[in-house]
Amino acid sequence: MFVKTGDKVKVIAGSEKGKEGTVLSVNVKKNRVVVKGVNMIKKATKASQASNGGVIETEGSIHASNVKVIESKKD
Repeated sequence: MFVKTGDKVKVIAGSEKGKEGTVLSVNVKKNRVVVKGVNMIKKATKASQASNGGVIETEGSIHASNVKVIESKKD
């Protein structure tokens, strides 16, 4: 896949078009990426003894064809 974890990318299609961020994770089988600060979704969590329940906002995945690499991470 052309996108790797740590690359800086720009969203070129969809509702998040124009936003930039760093790739947090890549799912090669599904051809999807998670970009920091892009495609934020809200998940409801149940309360447990360790933590309170509530709504958590986290990044959702977007298809790799909707992003363009701006700056590749140097290995």
